[in-house]
Amino acid sequence: MRQHERREYVTKPKGTITKNGEEEIKLISDVSTTTPSEALEFAYKNLRDELADELLVKLKAISPAFFERVVVELLVKMGYGGSRSDAGRAIGKSGDGGIDGIIKEDKLGLDVIYIQAKRWDDTPVGRPDIMQFVGALQGQKANKGIFITTSRFTDEARSYVSQIGSKIVLIDGEQLTNLMIENDVGVSTVSLYPVKRIDNDYFDESI
Repeated sequence: MRQHERREYVTKPKGTITKNGEEEIKLISDVSTTTPSEALEFAYKNLRDELADELLVKLKAISPAFFERVVVELLVKMGYGGSRSDAGRAIGKSGDGGIDGIIKEDKLGLDVIYIQAKRWDDTPVGRPDIMQFVGALQGQKANKGIFITTSRFTDEARSYVSQIGSKIVLIDGEQLTNLMIENDVGVSTVSLYPVKRIDNDYFDESI
């Protein structure tokens, strides 16, 4: 099939001069083992990585209030919080030390998840920040929380979360931008390139 063809690219460099003064042209074959499908996938990954980097820069530049709105929209797109209006009223209203908001775990509101959203630049979120969040959860008699940051988490913070009884999900800047891209939050589609293949059933004369 064409998509599995291996293409050979021939390049002609500048001529080299031999001992007798004559110009000798050498043809060098540069055989690429990349299929068109693989090249397309590689290009798509590069574009996505560039978009994620640009998105993270945008997130670090917005106000904390707007960042909270982004977090709300993302969680709603992922299926949390019921309606967007419900989630919007919940976030930022608790006023509790280590909690920025509360959102429904599902559309029926059978349980709630507590949120901490830190729009930080390069300062990593450490264990003390997570401990404060966990303490706030215990004060609410809750054991589920999401800690979201545009920065990153230290190894000590991740280790602490893995050792405690509360269910805490840590989402750093890289994960956040990937989730936003996957759920179309803050990004828009500019081009679509359908990849088609032969429909062998169509050419099956026995059918």
